[in-house]
Amino acid sequence: MKPFIHEDFLLQSEEARLLYHEYAKSMPIIDYHCHLDPKLIADNQPFTSITDVWLGGDHYKWRALRTFGVEERYITGSASDEEKFAKWSEVLPYTIGNPLYHWSALELKTYFGVEEQLQPGNWRDIYDHCNRLLAQDEFKPQGLITRSKVKWVCTTDDPADDLAHHARISASQKQAGREQGLGQGGQGDAVFATRVTPTFRPDKALQIGADSFPDYVKQLEQAAGFTITSYALMERALLERADYFDQQGCLISDHGFTHLPYAEAAPSELEDIFNRRLNGQTLTSLECDQYTTALFLALGRKYAELGWTMQLHIGAIRNPNSRKFHELGPDTGYDTIGDNTYADRLYKLLDGLERTNELPKTILYNLNSSQNDVLAAMVGSFQGEGIKGKVQFGSGWWYNDQKDGMLKQLTSLSNLGLLSCFVGMLTDSRSFLSYTRHEYFRRVLCNLIGGWAANGEAPRDLPFLGQMVQDICYYNADRYFRLCLHAGEQQRV
Repeated sequence: MKPFIHEDFLLQSEEARLLYHEYAKSMPIIDYHCHLDPKLIADNQPFTSITDVWLGGDHYKWRALRTFGVEERYITGSASDEEKFAKWSEVLPYTIGNPLYHWSALELKTYFGVEEQLQPGNWRDIYDHCNRLLAQDEFKPQGLITRSKVKWVCTTDDPADDLAHHARISASQKQAGREQGLGQGGQGDAVFATRVTPTFRPDKALQIGADSFPDYVKQLEQAAGFTITSYALMERALLERADYFDQQGCLISDHGFTHLPYAEAAPSELEDIFNRRLNGQTLTSLECDQYTTALFLALGRKYAELGWTMQLHIGAIRNPNSRKFHELGPDTGYDTIGDNTYADRLYKLLDGLERTNELPKTILYNLNSSQNDVLAAMVGSFQGEGIKGKVQFGSGWWYNDQKDGMLKQLTSLSNLGLLSCFVGMLTDSRSFLSYTRHEYFRRVLCNLIGGWAANGEAPRDLPFLGQMVQDICYYNADRYFRLCLHAGEQQRV
């Protein structure tokens, strides 16, 4: 009997094993969408414990603990790191069937060399072992990113952010490079070479109906350097902030839509809507949609001008548990999957940019897998000359970044588009240990394509299929985002 998480884990054919081990396994990672904290990367301080790096901020684990009936003090509360880790050791064995079981085993094995399964009888030994390793430089944030062979990290940032932490990372890299060039680096010193850039995510600016909107306008005013008293000034502030992000190396925007809008309005109507909201009045759903539509289209045109990629994350319900939202705040593991249909509004938003040839490169993510074919078909209606896969059906997102969700997304994309043009996996995580999800994805991908070859559904041309796998794992994203990270490596067209 093979051990759990063995070298051929999830690889069910000889073709799949060859594709993974000879082509996919060693490829670097381009993490073009994540929620890593740039301050943690810039500070590069050791983690306080395995609990800090492994359980802190991990909503997936928090939900499993809550489902098991664990008290909140052991999740986000006042319990010590030891107590939280011990409690997780009680729950983890019962997550079999949930991707957490696989992810947790991969994380412990890949980063800490732990092959035994965490359980109440061994938690102390594993806790102490991991904490000893965390004291080493290679287990600091920058070390973990480097060990994971990550070429590019793209964080998620608000337009009002001053991006000071990104500037610190860049300055530190330049200084370290100069010192190494002059032979001043200490023995064993290594420059943190991973590119870290911001993502422009203006959700708060588009959510005009939110209670926090007037306060956010004041925050944006501080970043923009002028008072925002009209819709025109609001749009100007965001477009100028996009220019600032571009100067700091930004190549991507991101939008999260719980409700996808489309409603047209005249400029005078937009000014009236904005002024009444700043004066404390409540807007109708139509008025909110009119404002959001106009501002989104203005931003989309700006992204096209800058050559950015635009990401749309569609289909989440945020903070459905109002009691826990008031107790713990947002982003604490209570968001869920929505079931709204949105195809008619989505195509109008895309066409609103396409009709003037100002649709930027776009990646569409869907949280409700019942809508996979809708998005997979939609992207084929808005492709562009000279760009492979200009509009992408993004990887299995959030609740779909597990084996079945990945397979559903890959299958819809293959059936209705071109899998060969896909820009591949991302982490979408706040954890520095989540890069094992790329290994998980690559195993699933190789098993799918290898299975086609094994079953006679594709030629058993392993060099060609291997190139396709490597493109999906790395090269497609490098070209798509204009990164030029593989200079000197084999060029693909």
